[in-house]
This record gives sequence, C-alpha cells and structure tokens, in this order.
Amino acid sequence: MTTDATLVEEQYCTFWVSGLFFGVAVAEVQEVLRTQPMTPVPRAADAVTGLINLRGQIVTAVDLRVRLGFPPRDPATAPMNVIVRSRGEVVSLLVDDIGDVIDLAEIGGVAPEPVPSNMPARVQDVVSGVRPLAGSILLVLDADRAVDVSSAPDTAGGKP
Repeated sequence: MTTDATLVEEQYCTFWVSGLFFGVAVAEVQEVLRTQPMTPVPRAADAVTGLINLRGQIVTAVDLRVRLGFPPRDPATAPMNVIVRSRGEVVSLLVDDIGDVIDLAEIGGVAPEPVPSNMPARVQDVVSGVRPLAGSILLVLDADRAVDVSSAPDTAGGKP
C-alpha cells in the first residue's frame, strides 16, 4: 500500500536551466511566479540576484544559472521564480522556464539513480539523483544545497 508521504516524494515541480531538466520535490515548493521586480543586494554572492517582495515577505533570489556556473541568461529573456522552502526560510530560485508538476508514480518512473560522474561538479553538488523518464532525464534538485551560495565559488568576488 502506498502512503500519501510516498506520493508526495514522487511528485516534482519541473523547470529548465541552461537546457538541463530539473525537478524539485513538490513538498519543498511554495509557489511558482513569473518575473518579479528585484532589489539588488550590495556585496552579495554573485548567485544572489537580489530581493523580491512576496506579499510583504522579503525573499532572496538565487539565480541557478550563476549558482551552477552556466553562461548568463539572454537579457531579453526574463527568469521565472520557483519559490522553495529551505531550512525554515523562503528562497526564490531563478530558472529559465517552468515545466509541469510530474508524478513519477503515475508515469511509471523508475527508482532514483546516482548523479552521473560526467555532470559538471557544480551541478553534482546540488543534485541528489537522477530519474530516467521517457525521452529525458530528470535531475532531482536538493533545494537546501541549491540555495547554499556560501559553498559556491564567486567568480567576481561579489557585487560592489
């Protein structure tokens, strides 16, 4: 018999960053939003793009492209926000595009597999495993590790 807790673990909010297909457990996602006005944070880590005001709550925005060491997003393309709960805080992950919520139990997903060793080290650092799907591979993002910008090396030593 399958419990509700098991079902939640099999549901992922999906998104793309630099052509890679990621998913974060639905239980860790608060909401998904279009581009939001952002206030820059002086001297913040490069991956911290700024702060957004989410209905009166100040939320740090972490750009996954920068966090993972990918080239910058085209300035004409606005990022989307995946708002996650991590270590008792709410953080926005800036991503290129939003996918669907997928339920691996419904689509016959297979058991998680380890992260391939040929993935870039910065991606390996934030991915807890991969889930092979028909026609793609879902990289399961560990939200706690993804928002931990203290472990990500800055390329320019922070913003002035």
